[in-house]
Amino acid sequence: MEVVAPVAARIAAVPVEVGSPVGAFEAVAVLEVMKMEHPVPAGVDGTVASLSVTVGDVVEAGDRLAIIAPGEQIHERTDFGHGDGDMSALDEVRARHAIGLDEARPAAVGARHQRGRRTARENLADLCSEFLEYGPLAIAAQRRRRDIEDLIRHTPADGMIAGVGRIETGTKGDDRAIVVSYDYTVLAGTQGFQNHRKKDRLFKLAADTGLPVVLFAEGGGGRPGDVDWHGVSLLEVPAFRLLAEVPGPTIGINTGYCFAGNAALLGQCDIIVATGDSNLGMGGPAMIEGGGLGVFAPEEVGPASVQGSNGVIDVPVKDDAEVVAVTRTLLGLTRGHVAPGDLSDPADLRSLVPANRRRTYDMRGIIRKLVDSGTFLEVRPEYGRASITGFGRVEGQAVGIVANDPNHLAGAIDHEAATSIGRHLLLCDRWGIPILFLCDTPGFMVGPHAEAEGLVRSAGALFRISGGLGVATGTIVTRRGYGLGAMAMAAGGFHEGRFIVGWPTSEFGPMGLEGAVKLGFKRELEEIEDPLQREAELERRVEEMLRIGKGVNVASHFEIDDVIDPADSRRWIMGALF
Repeated sequence: MEVVAPVAARIAAVPVEVGSPVGAFEAVAVLEVMKMEHPVPAGVDGTVASLSVTVGDVVEAGDRLAIIAPGEQIHERTDFGHGDGDMSALDEVRARHAIGLDEARPAAVGARHQRGRRTARENLADLCSEFLEYGPLAIAAQRRRRDIEDLIRHTPADGMIAGVGRIETGTKGDDRAIVVSYDYTVLAGTQGFQNHRKKDRLFKLAADTGLPVVLFAEGGGGRPGDVDWHGVSLLEVPAFRLLAEVPGPTIGINTGYCFAGNAALLGQCDIIVATGDSNLGMGGPAMIEGGGLGVFAPEEVGPASVQGSNGVIDVPVKDDAEVVAVTRTLLGLTRGHVAPGDLSDPADLRSLVPANRRRTYDMRGIIRKLVDSGTFLEVRPEYGRASITGFGRVEGQAVGIVANDPNHLAGAIDHEAATSIGRHLLLCDRWGIPILFLCDTPGFMVGPHAEAEGLVRSAGALFRISGGLGVATGTIVTRRGYGLGAMAMAAGGFHEGRFIVGWPTSEFGPMGLEGAVKLGFKRELEEIEDPLQREAELERRVEEMLRIGKGVNVASHFEIDDVIDPADSRRWIMGALF
């Protein structure tokens, strides 16, 4: 049998001799093409009858290399091995990856655990059932000032773990997400040259795929110690703009210190989940002191108690485990339907609003009875307290919730409440989640103090936002639906949403009844000299307006769609929003 050259090449080796036995898969010659070696097998078991080439010869495709005299099988090998079995390169790769794992860094991990905190990799292991890491072998850009082995050992992944994870939420469809986590055990989670590049890579991937982004933001901001780059300001970094361009949901997480650039990324996220030991600030203690603004401990800068009450933190949680659980819940809301959970008896809703129209009640209790058991997740509980914003599921369907809280300012919408409601409407719209309004408001807050906060703009913004919503909305009026505030709680007007219904306790009017009587009948009331008679006349006229403004009368004018048994509320939600 003739063995020929498959390509034009130089003969690099002839590993056989005339008369030697050879297996079908053993090389009779090794060709060199473009610095690469190509073994040419004998093709059959047998003996080398003749050789036509020697080392250094140049052959063309089809030239004879050898003739093999077929014989009995002398090898049982059924494949043609190209390598020499050297595993040293693979061993090196495995060792480099292992250096960055928690198991190889007991001191750093132990210090983390002593503070009652998880490591970044422990959080990711809890959050993701699978994780495909990008850039695990990156090291800090400090080769000009530190030994390479020192950098490999002490700056694994350049302080950032990033990749594509699978996050199970109980919903169907794509369960992948881009997950980016600063690692506080590496250079205090600072923003290094290489982890900036890593963020750029992953945020671009999020833009291309539409996958959500989960960002663990803990860290100290920019890192001045990186020297392996040419430049001055590093202000051309695109990561901040790239995160803003991500089309999918973005969830920011913080546990511990988060300052400067880390905080700027966190603040871009659709929603921020943070533990009570978080400190968030656009500048840390060093930057504050450097600016001549005083000396502060990290714990004094933007503590969670401040950032929760001012609306920066959306969902406060107690620890790392709850961070992961809430993140999974939030991602699930954007992925659609789950199996319906336990439902409370709808008849319970009938007794939650007191017959006394001046008596306050628990609006959160109503929400928890309306949604599937255990699914209500409140957003910004300490900010805009005259409003309640959050998420829940009704028969497994995700729904955004906006409600008035009669226990704070009687449910009047002040600047903070308007701002919080507006943010929640935009979030629900971005995430494609329909919105349920639960209305009990005397209207927008009034008075010099309210106006000093900028209510004109925040109230106006509610109507602008409502006019641009692309998701379905519906309104249930549990008690009061007065004035412009009630219109804002109905996506801008009573006939703008999919439905507006009242409970039997509902009442309506262009403004609060008492105020309407005092303004509309001011002259008549002033003419009554006796204070007791004047008060009685006021009450009589209020009762008359209340009769006119009762839900059943308003429904008779078809200004609302119906007055319903509270037990039928879920039926309206499911029938009109989904």
